[in-house]
Amino acid sequence: MRFFTGLGVLLLLGTAGAGGLWWMWGRDLPSVQDLDVLEFSGQTRVYDRTGALVGTLTPTLGSGEGVNRNLLRLDQISPPLQKAIVTSEDRRFFEHHGVDYIGIARGLLKGLLQNDLEGGSSITQQVVKNTLLADLKSARTAERKFKEAILAYQLERNFSKQQILNAYLNVIYWGDGGRSDIIGAETAARAYFRKSAAQLNLAESVYLTTIVPAPNKRYKDFKAYRPLMRSLLDRMVEDGRVTRAQANEAWRTPIYPAGWRIGWNADGTVRSAVLERPERIQENMPPPPVQSAFHYLQAVERELIPAIGRKALYGGGKVFTGMDLTAQRSAEQASLNARLPDGATLGIALVNPANGEALALVGQKLTGGRPGDWNNATQARRQVGSSIKPLLYTLALERGWKQSDTVLDSPIGGDYQPQNYDGRWTGRYVTMRYALDHSLNLPTVRIAQELGLKSFEAKLRELGLTPPPNAGLPLSIGTLEASPLQMAAAYASFANGGLYYAPSLVRRVEDGRGQVLYTRPAPQAKRVWDVRTAWLGLDMIRGVVNDLTVYQGGLATRAQIPGWDVGGKTGTTNDVKDLWFAGVTPLVSGAVWVGKQAGGALPNWAYSGEIPTPVWQQAVAGALAGRPRQTFAEPGGITYRVVRQVEMAFREEEADREQVARDGSGNSGGGFFGGRRDPTPAPVPEPQPEVVTETPASEPTPEPLPEEVPVSEIPTEPPVEEGFTGEQGTEITPPEDIPTAEQPDPLPEVPIAPVEEPVVPEPVETPEPAPIEPEPLPEPLPEENIAPEYELPEPPADSYQEGGEPSGVQELPPVF
Repeated sequence: MRFFTGLGVLLLLGTAGAGGLWWMWGRDLPSVQDLDVLEFSGQTRVYDRTGALVGTLTPTLGSGEGVNRNLLRLDQISPPLQKAIVTSEDRRFFEHHGVDYIGIARGLLKGLLQNDLEGGSSITQQVVKNTLLADLKSARTAERKFKEAILAYQLERNFSKQQILNAYLNVIYWGDGGRSDIIGAETAARAYFRKSAAQLNLAESVYLTTIVPAPNKRYKDFKAYRPLMRSLLDRMVEDGRVTRAQANEAWRTPIYPAGWRIGWNADGTVRSAVLERPERIQENMPPPPVQSAFHYLQAVERELIPAIGRKALYGGGKVFTGMDLTAQRSAEQASLNARLPDGATLGIALVNPANGEALALVGQKLTGGRPGDWNNATQARRQVGSSIKPLLYTLALERGWKQSDTVLDSPIGGDYQPQNYDGRWTGRYVTMRYALDHSLNLPTVRIAQELGLKSFEAKLRELGLTPPPNAGLPLSIGTLEASPLQMAAAYASFANGGLYYAPSLVRRVEDGRGQVLYTRPAPQAKRVWDVRTAWLGLDMIRGVVNDLTVYQGGLATRAQIPGWDVGGKTGTTNDVKDLWFAGVTPLVSGAVWVGKQAGGALPNWAYSGEIPTPVWQQAVAGALAGRPRQTFAEPGGITYRVVRQVEMAFREEEADREQVARDGSGNSGGGFFGGRRDPTPAPVPEPQPEVVTETPASEPTPEPLPEEVPVSEIPTEPPVEEGFTGEQGTEITPPEDIPTAEQPDPLPEVPIAPVEEPVVPEPVETPEPAPIEPEPLPEPLPEENIAPEYELPEPPADSYQEGGEPSGVQELPPVF
């Protein structure tokens, strides 16, 4: 009686434990039906917004970098290879129901004795691990083992053993092929023996099977692992999969894996083996097919699989997208032409400001072959550097600030000690326009102090961005992480009158009979800026592109497109790890990121104004080629004033008000160094006009710019750039000229144009500043040492000090 009571308790505990595991890990499992890709015979065609054919969607197996797009049916794979794999990897494959409990017991015993949970996985479980659970990588965890077992059981109920073995032979990792991994039987046969998988003999099949557990290691030592082939042939005889005569013949058959020179004896022993050319493996691999819009189609798959499933997606039919094929080809050409530092790659995203549709996506630096599967345009999250600043400055304009208002350029009290790009500061009040044109960090942080970080974080979320938790003041100068597609969508609000559209790709999906499977809901606009605030923010980023010549340290002059209005902002993170340009035209908003895939610093000569900005310019100029010129739709209630030789946009009721001097404390005053607060509250947003569309509108009088510089005539002198730094700089006290920082080496083979001094306006007579509370600040420079704005060229782009802004793969600075 006690025995049965104890047995009942154990069963109850086991049931409760299994229920607990299911509650934790088994409620949200992927569908095993997603593996039914080898039966799809139809080709799903993808079209752009005009109905032009872009390409076809190809089923894949695997995930991340381990993807096989060259799938074979089982009858296209050598039977000897199938038999060798089953004997080596799962001898009881045709007897168990997905989970080999004997193998699991052996694996658990090994884990207890050797602290190693490897072993015991059936072929079915390995299919699950390398496809449905690929996001868990190969972590040896109880969660992965539990999910593997549940999904393996489901897989066996839905597919035959032949289908499961077929899938496994298409997802096996067979080594590093240089340009890409060797995934699947066909790629392995080509790489190691220069033949198709159907042509492999028994000796070659056994060799490929014996290197599966550690292909990169075992390939390099043929003689050491040769005995494993004898052992596997013996086990195949025991299992009845080959005869003894076939095994002996295979043992004596000479084989020559790629790159090896091997001397054979008649009895099958190895006389000599020398690895002469290991690179032969890469040479043997067939060049991947080049497909236009590769990363856009990849992103379409990622968007549609959760919506309609893989079977519907790959079953044949039509997918209609918001892509502009002209823009896509232009972006790809810009990627091909991009001059990047060694080891760097990129991501490009272009969107339609009128509805948020992605016009073009390029996820890697293209080289003419098939690019990597990782899509930097949509999947990567990198710190954006100073490209975030226009969003903060526009928030200030929304609160009633004017771009002519001044902000103190001086060190900040407290534990957090940022620097300007060159570690220097002027001790004077500079206009917001000047601070953004020169990407000064100290005034930017003071703006964030006065506006409040919570307000800024809320605005970023409205724009589809996700500020990091507890970011602190460094958020204002670029610790936000985002993808190029996210930044392009956020910047689009400058071009369409203050509306945010979540980016989208697919409009409609039809099956092979024309039945509609999916229709995207109409894009929903969310107002993030009132129309006049959006215009003022646009006016400021147009200034970044046009206010300064390259000689004066212009950050983004290389973004100019002849005949089109352009606004935008560069961005660079500390140690030059990430380079950005985000910008807008009336019809296209886009962003370009450049950096190393795995993180790491770029050379000191890499500037955001010279690397990503020309890529953006070429991509967008090509997208606009042949289209009727349009201008931004200027709202009513806007006027202009020239302030310190720069024409700036204002709300009509604010245009003639005094400048307000701000220091970040909230104790702002009127005038340049005034001591009173501007008493007029921020204006109430007016009713919203219609959204900008692609239909040409009447052209308002264009804003006169200080100086137009055709792109073809822009010299290549490195411009000023921004940076996040963490140590206090030094005060500048030059009587006439501000010495520039040491110039880093320019891009290779790019001549440096001579620097010309711009016209120097007369200094502005101003009273002494009032004391600033609550923190003590340094005294401003003597009046005779205060140079008027836009007087002298600034130091070169991307001059950084240690302790600067982290990159997209680095933790936030410890100072906050």
